[in-house]
Formats: sequence, C-alpha cells, structure tokens
Amino acid sequence: MAAYYLDTSALAKRYVTEQGSEWVETLITTAESDLDTGRLTAVEIVAALARKARTGGTTPAEAIRGIQDFRYDWPRDYLILEVTPGVTERAMDLAQAHGLRGYDAVHLGAALDLHEARREAGLPTLVFVSADDDQCQPALAEGLPVEDPNAHP
Repeated sequence: MAAYYLDTSALAKRYVTEQGSEWVETLITTAESDLDTGRLTAVEIVAALARKARTGGTTPAEAIRGIQDFRYDWPRDYLILEVTPGVTERAMDLAQAHGLRGYDAVHLGAALDLHEARREAGLPTLVFVSADDDQCQPALAEGLPVEDPNAHP
C-alpha cells in the first residue's frame, strides 16, 4: 500500500469541481495510508480558490464553501510536512536543475525527502500526486512515482 504526497494542484480538486476531482476525492476517502502535503499548501489552496472565484472559474459561494471545508480538513486529514532547512536546500537544487517555480520546488523537495525516509524505514512507496506537468516530469526524473488526477476524468 502506497502513501501519497498531494501537491496544491491535486489537493485543490477536492475543494472545487474540475477534471480529476472525483478521482482525488476517492483517493482521499479510501486511502489506507498517509496523505502528506507541505505546510505551504494551506496558503496556496486558499489563494487558488479565491482566485478561481475572482476569475469566474467557480462561483464565490463554491469558493467560500471549499475554503471552509479545506480549513476543517487541514489539521484532520493530512500529515503536514514542514519546510525545513534541508527541504529548502533541496528545493533550491531542484529549481536550478529542473527550472521549477519556487513553491513547486519546495513541494518536490519535501516529497523527495519523505520518499527517501520511507524507503530507508522499509515503508511503502510514496506517490507524488500533482496535476501540474511542470512538477510531474521532474518528479519522475528524480525517481518518484507520479499520479496526475487529470488523467482520471
């Protein structure tokens, strides 16, 4: 049984209806393993939902409901990884090597650190879940298994 690191692009699908939302919801509600994400995901989710409402990608009511649901789920459903100095160093290397945006590099750095720790402890594989191809390709190149919710309509 695998564990999952959900980046913001994947986790947001739980809180606003779009392609891949049903798959993410099923993953979260049926996972018999850890659901990990980084501390910065909280800010990114709220910002993404508020932006979707401003730009017409969702209704203001759906965005508010999504933000409220997320704030409730945040401390209950997810194991939150901190941005440590080691993650920051690794993220800088990943940003340089793969041309990643800052927060994307931090997500990938945190996931890679967790992946290595799990492997050393003999725990099941960590799967990186992202709907952002700019993250998926570097994650694969760095040896992480990847799931893209957009591949599951």
